[in-house]
Amino acid sequence: MQSGVAIARGALVLMRMVVFGLTLGITLISFQAYRKRPSERLQYAFVGFAFISMGVAVTSVITQLSTGRIGPLAVVFFQMAETIPFIIGFAMLYVSLYR
Repeated sequence: MQSGVAIARGALVLMRMVVFGLTLGITLISFQAYRKRPSERLQYAFVGFAFISMGVAVTSVITQLSTGRIGPLAVVFFQMAETIPFIIGFAMLYVSLYR
């Protein structure tokens, strides 16, 4: 049973790395689009994707840190810290689409 848990955790880490790689790829593409045709909309899109990438990275790190025994207040703090980059990122994407 222990080996099954280890395999599942390894698969989860691999999937999180794939998600992070995809978000970095989108961020790079949006940056290249902004460099080719500088506009306010593309700038907001690039910043939004950058914050979403940061949110994915922070979520992965916090999940690894919070596997130990921590208090419920620390869990809530960690969850808030991982949500803030997503809020900023999606707000920037919203602005880029509706400006």
